[in-house]
Amino acid sequence: MDLGKMNHKKYQAYKDSGVDWLGEIPKNWEVLPGLSFLFENKEKNKGMKRDTVLSLSYGKIRVKAEEELTGLVPESFETYQLVNKGDIIFRPTDLQNDKVSLRSGIANDEGIITSAYLNLRLKPKADTNFYSYLFRAIDNNKVIYGLGSGLRQNIDYRDFRRFAFPFPPKKEQTAIANFLDEKITKIDKAIAQKEKLIELLKERKQIIIQKAVTKGLDRSMKLKDSGVDWIGEIPEHWKVLYNRRLFREKGRPITNPDELPLSLSQIDGVIPSESMKERSLSPAHRKNFKLCYPGDLIVNRFKGHLGVFFESNYRGIVTFHYGVFEPEKDINTKYYELLYHTEIYKTVYAGASNGMTIGLQNLSNQNFYDVKSIVPPKKEQDEIVSFCTNVESETQKVINSQHAQIEKLKEYKATLIDSAVTGKIKVC
Repeated sequence: MDLGKMNHKKYQAYKDSGVDWLGEIPKNWEVLPGLSFLFENKEKNKGMKRDTVLSLSYGKIRVKAEEELTGLVPESFETYQLVNKGDIIFRPTDLQNDKVSLRSGIANDEGIITSAYLNLRLKPKADTNFYSYLFRAIDNNKVIYGLGSGLRQNIDYRDFRRFAFPFPPKKEQTAIANFLDEKITKIDKAIAQKEKLIELLKERKQIIIQKAVTKGLDRSMKLKDSGVDWIGEIPEHWKVLYNRRLFREKGRPITNPDELPLSLSQIDGVIPSESMKERSLSPAHRKNFKLCYPGDLIVNRFKGHLGVFFESNYRGIVTFHYGVFEPEKDINTKYYELLYHTEIYKTVYAGASNGMTIGLQNLSNQNFYDVKSIVPPKKEQDEIVSFCTNVESETQKVINSQHAQIEKLKEYKATLIDSAVTGKIKVC
């Protein structure tokens, strides 16, 4: 799909719309206040006329699944608004704090929706699909944030009654909406294909890494039974040892009050932590903290079942929620970070964690020590780390490229919608 300049025709003649955000519009278009062609539907679901609950999510109106309704009192659905196909639903709250979410969507199903939303219904003189796209345009352009006074975080139907909308002839509205339906479908399909490719790249990367850390890089090496069912076969000269032989939490006194506060991110690993700086770092409070060095293996005890093990690149302090394990001789901590992020080890650590529920699981030192790990020679650990680092880097380059293309497609989509519904391009 060509993402360069849109090669669309212009209208023969334009005029000043008299509206700052709209600029010039085609000469045969009008500018009308919202009250002339749309109204607010406030019809309640009295007597439970309908039971299909709708929700606005990522700019689309979807039907809520049964499991999402857990905890809601059925009687409360009588206060919900009735929604017809073609209604435009708008989320009018929290404008100042949320300038990212898509706030509007068109209903493709009959149902009910909470009265926290605006339910806008169009008169016959207007094309619903066209104005659904127009609402998306003013949402993308953030024109909506100019409504009401500067201190208001909410808007209501009164703001749309006097809002100046472009109003093409009805046939032209329909033609523009049909054009956008076709183009947006193609763009969304292209985006979905790239998102699927990203997931496939991530899966492929993980498969390659798992093979490397569990079977080595030389496919000609003879294999042997590891003696552990869930590990399976390993290269003949590799070992399997309990973690207590590989890592130990030895404890180090914290004598420097200015040690760097650290935390652990599931995405970025061990990182300097601003949030921890807000806590008390008094000598008494620091008794519960732990000092870690570069090369240590850090684990969030409450997320050990998720494979949240990372090598630290920093010297600093972490809270008592973390395990800080110092590697023994001939141990490359990064290799074990990679190993413990494989699905097989995530499963093992989930089973080794104490707790009745996932959210309350706690991986104790003893349970960590009792897990068996694969142990290649140090030289091979280093080679595997180098190989996997290269795989991750090259994969991430391709993923970043796909993300960049997705962003361009989204920008193109927003520009196309805006240009078509405001008459900047002629599509019919």
